[in-house]
Amino acid sequence: MRIGELSRRTGVRAHQLRYYESQGLLEAARSGNGYRVFDEGAVLRVRQIRHLLDAGLSSEDIAFVLPCAVGEAPELLGCPELVTAMRARLQRVEDQMSRLARSRSALAGYIAAAEQTGGEGYAPLGSTEPEPVYA
Repeated sequence: MRIGELSRRTGVRAHQLRYYESQGLLEAARSGNGYRVFDEGAVLRVRQIRHLLDAGLSSEDIAFVLPCAVGEAPELLGCPELVTAMRARLQRVEDQMSRLARSRSALAGYIAAAEQTGGEGYAPLGSTEPEPVYA
């Protein structure tokens, strides 16, 4: 099937499919006129890629774990390296959450301090008032 049909069958835009191919996640043969030609297995592969992207994996992570993918959801079986890769990704997510929690705490502190001092010259968050202009 050509890229347009794969796009229609999976709901993934053609430029994304070309990106998956460039990242080694998806394989296509070339017809005599240079068009990409995908086999039936490409539909399942694209669905697996989408599920893994939705789980927060990068295309690099997906390239590493995709050989372990079984089924559409997919289940990731049989690759000992998989656990190491998934733990690394989980650690990155936890690090991001920690940074966001620190940022949230700092912002809440600034807001509380501004509200205690009357917040003169500042519009409350979510306010439709324009921000003050300082000369």
